[in-house]
Amino acid sequence: MNGALMGEIGLRLLGALTLGGALGLERSYHGRPAGFRTHALVGLASGALMLVSVYESEWFQSPGLLRAAIDPTRMAQGIMTGIGFLGAGAIMREGLTVRGLTTAASIWITAGIGILVGIGFYVPATMTTIISLGALSGFRWIERNIKTEAYAQLVIAFIADRAPSQDDVVALVKEQGFYVAGMTHRFRREDALMEYGMTVHSLDRKAFPRLSEMLRARADVLEFRIAPTGD
Repeated sequence: MNGALMGEIGLRLLGALTLGGALGLERSYHGRPAGFRTHALVGLASGALMLVSVYESEWFQSPGLLRAAIDPTRMAQGIMTGIGFLGAGAIMREGLTVRGLTTAASIWITAGIGILVGIGFYVPATMTTIISLGALSGFRWIERNIKTEAYAQLVIAFIADRAPSQDDVVALVKEQGFYVAGMTHRFRREDALMEYGMTVHSLDRKAFPRLSEMLRARADVLEFRIAPTGD
């Protein structure tokens, strides 16, 4: 390889590392496990693997007139398939809450950026990085400010001989601004306990603390649990 070619390859590798790391910085800032180093390495690896196809003539020497045709898009397909497994590892379930979906998506787009740099599409790669950073930062503000429904699993345990009926419990919850679905019942005679479980959702985020305060104030409530089920 001549010096100019080595310089071009080095530029592509550094570009893939830098642009991937830029996305990783945003993830690290928000405390995500897959942060700066992970995204930087994903971008670098994707760029390096694409060099195998782009510079096929430099490393593949066939005897005589025999020559193999290499399709660079097949390498890209293989990279994106492998990145799917890495992205899946970033998705974590914590109780009823799923976390890591945005990080998995950012890892996927980082691989795409690395591929663009690997084939020499610097401007599209830079544009994709800028747009991705804008989406991660700007869309976060939109998500925080738009009005969306909040879901939670609600479990209320009553003293068995003083437990209200299902209709009374549903009415009680609805008074706090909730919609109720998926009602379940559980009775434990040895503990003298009657337990109601349900899925509740509301557009009013302040409805959850109101519901908590109301249940704490009731003498017939032994215990309750409100578990958010957001992403």
